[in-house]
Amino acid sequence: MGKGKGYDKLPTFEDRSSDEENDFVRQHMNSKQMIQQQDQSLDMLGSSVLRLGEMSMNIHDELKDQNKMLDEMDGDLDKATSNLEIVTKKTQDLIKKSGGCMNFFVIVGLSVVVLVLFFLIIYT
Repeated sequence: MGKGKGYDKLPTFEDRSSDEENDFVRQHMNSKQMIQQQDQSLDMLGSSVLRLGEMSMNIHDELKDQNKMLDEMDGDLDKATSNLEIVTKKTQDLIKKSGGCMNFFVIVGLSVVVLVLFFLIIYT
């Protein structure tokens, strides 16, 4: 805007339309850049979602395998418990047939004495 004889030159229609066109072009370029940034962000988000989906499927498979192993262990534990009950009953029957708890305590006491003597022999 130049100065004439004491007054400023007013912008003409051509000047205004050129500025408006430049503003429009800048806004259009800024909106394109924003759309590109949003597309990049969405691509990154999409790949993150895919990785998260894969991880969740891996976790699901691992949990399925561990549940299967736990079920097998539960079956094995049931078998071991029933076998232990059988052995306990047989031991109780053996104790009764051998003369009761008194003979059992004598056997346990003598076993402890033998172990103590064995360790004394080894460490002296």
